[in-house]
Amino acid sequence: MSKQQQFNYLTYGSRANAQETETFINFLLDNAFSDDTKHATPICIWGLHGIGKTEMVRDIAHKRDLQFVYIAPAQFEEMGDLIGMPKVEVDKDGNSTTRFVPPSWVPQSEGKGIFLIDDVNRADDRILRGIMQLLQNYELVSWKLPAKWIIILTANPDGGDYSVTTMDDAMLTRMIHVTMEFDVKSWAKWAEEFGIDSRGIDFVLTYPEIVSGHRTTPRSLVQFFEAIKPVEDLKENLSLIKMLSDGCLDEQTTVAFINFINMELSKLISPEEIINTKDFKKIEKRVEELIEGKTKRLDILSVIITRLTNYLLISNDEIKESQFNNLKNFILLPLIPNDLRLAMAQEIVNSSKKSLKKLYTVPEIGKLLLTKM
Repeated sequence: MSKQQQFNYLTYGSRANAQETETFINFLLDNAFSDDTKHATPICIWGLHGIGKTEMVRDIAHKRDLQFVYIAPAQFEEMGDLIGMPKVEVDKDGNSTTRFVPPSWVPQSEGKGIFLIDDVNRADDRILRGIMQLLQNYELVSWKLPAKWIIILTANPDGGDYSVTTMDDAMLTRMIHVTMEFDVKSWAKWAEEFGIDSRGIDFVLTYPEIVSGHRTTPRSLVQFFEAIKPVEDLKENLSLIKMLSDGCLDEQTTVAFINFINMELSKLISPEEIINTKDFKKIEKRVEELIEGKTKRLDILSVIITRLTNYLLISNDEIKESQFNNLKNFILLPLIPNDLRLAMAQEIVNSSKKSLKKLYTVPEIGKLLLTKM
């Protein structure tokens, strides 16, 4: 039983996959940076642990060339950790005054930046009250954020097994909310782009239901896939692979991955093999061997299709004529059901690449697309 089924989690905002969440945040950032007259409303991203909320915000800051400062208020033990510590100073007339010295992590640089408050509701109630003032005024007793800095927060769901502090309505209404959920196809596209081990991508696409455990999360899966990356032959090193998996993931995930290896599913055809082959008949034969059997393995076929589609969409280059012919031959394979063929073709022709839009000119594919418009 998954964690989502065990607990009635409480979150806020629309439920969205990673790509939708990123689009949502970028839209709000565009609006915020275009208006110099007022501070932007802080953004709060809700979601289960390990799905990549923090990493997404870091990536957005990097892609947009923004300054970035991160704090984890769950580590703060007293208000001084947030607002700074008092310091006694003597003025030129010999009078003593007390002022607060801001913490060293406080952003100082002018220009555009993101101030990330990570796992905000893991902080205790005293710290939350201080953060609420920051959300309202973009400043505290001893410091304030420079102009054009945006506050983004992440939070774990309430109403479940997380050790969180419930935020009241006064705090909740100071933020714009979105709930990020795991979506296997969005994750696979991200993983392809960031060079995650292809065997790991195939595994998650084959067993998407495993990404819902206590220890098995997108984050822990990536840690595991990075650990096995140097291992060329997984089957010859099953004992090591099991130890690495047990060190990162739930027991049932380890069992599924060992089965994945034993069934030779870790050796699926890669997108590069399909698109760059000089003899498509060999590819067709390999696909048939993988898919056709006592029962047709549409799950494996779906994995191959998803990986090939993502590979084509994230590449910066237009495909060559020979690659286009291989793509056309693959989509027209008789063993691909029309619903999968249509879904793949629709996603590909929606790309901005002219070489992919040429699929419209293939009579069988063009007819299929037009009849479903």
